[in-house]
Amino acid sequence: MRIEPVFLDGPAGRIECMIKHPSGGQASEPPPAAAVVCHPHPLFGGTMHNKVVHAAAGALSRAGLPVLRFNFRGVGLSEGRHDTGHGEQDDVRAVLDYLAGRFPAAPILVAGYSFGAFAGLKAGSGADRVSAMIGIGLPVSLYDFDFLRQSLKPLSIIQGELDRFGPLADVMAFAATLPAGAKVIPVAGAGHGFDGRLEEVARGVAAAIPPELTSAPAPPPS
Repeated sequence: MRIEPVFLDGPAGRIECMIKHPSGGQASEPPPAAAVVCHPHPLFGGTMHNKVVHAAAGALSRAGLPVLRFNFRGVGLSEGRHDTGHGEQDDVRAVLDYLAGRFPAAPILVAGYSFGAFAGLKAGSGADRVSAMIGIGLPVSLYDFDFLRQSLKPLSIIQGELDRFGPLADVMAFAATLPAGAKVIPVAGAGHGFDGRLEEVARGVAAAIPPELTSAPAPPPS
């Protein structure tokens, strides 16, 4: 897999990105889809190099998708300052615009972990080019995810059984109220950080990709 560093112009200045290109295939061939993965809370050490983000990006890349990870404003080499999730949604929209220009024939999948799930899914739910969404460790006790009630996009949620910021029972109850539903993939024994459970996260992400958006065979049932 080839890693390509990218800097793009965002609403608060430069946004630092990395694109993981899948191995195999021809560079001239359009990918079946492109993906972005959004990282957890910047004020608690979240960056695009987070282990859960890395695991998710790896699973998406192995499915044949170019995957863009990026640092929210004020993180790493990205300019600007943290904006409590509001400006960060604009960062996601800037990244989506870039992907739409870079891969004009490809639908886009948005994934996010924790704070990144809030910012990413909120921006993605209102973007026409986004065809599917994956939330990892939804912190439903900390953020209002009611905006998902207005979305009909396919949504999968990968949630730790012991997540204290998003109790699994609460996430499953919330998913059942969404008009298009949501596929909830529990990770047994995992807390919010998914320590020791990264392989399960990667398998969950692979299983969550709609078949029409991947060039890889569907993963076997777990």
